[in-house]
Amino acid sequence: QVQLVESGGGLVQAGGSLTLSCAPSKRTFSSYYMGWLRQAPGKDREFVAAISLSLNTYYTDSVKGRFTISRDDAKNTVYLQMNSLKPEDTAIYYCAADYSLLDVTTARPDYWGQGTQVTVSS
Repeated sequence: QVQLVESGGGLVQAGGSLTLSCAPSKRTFSSYYMGWLRQAPGKDREFVAAISLSLNTYYTDSVKGRFTISRDDAKNTVYLQMNSLKPEDTAIYYCAADYSLLDVTTARPDYWGQGTQVTVSS
């Protein structure tokens, strides 16, 4: 049962930018850690970024300085601004929510969406 809905994926050239958005379809996630995961073809799903209620942010090393996660609890939406995209960023990106930061950062959240495809061409 999908509870998070992602949007904003697409095809972009290397060096370009995209902004992903995530909103819940049925409930508010204002009390949760929110995050983004991704899964590239033939690889396991991996953690990308997370944000706490107090707006502390966490990133995997490969996206630090290029990606920015943010949340607007009034709009019940979380965003992932992706700059300087590289072909290795190509993946399906999933929005995630959990009470546990550890579960988000280890790609085992209680809630996640159906994903949005991001393709970066070289």
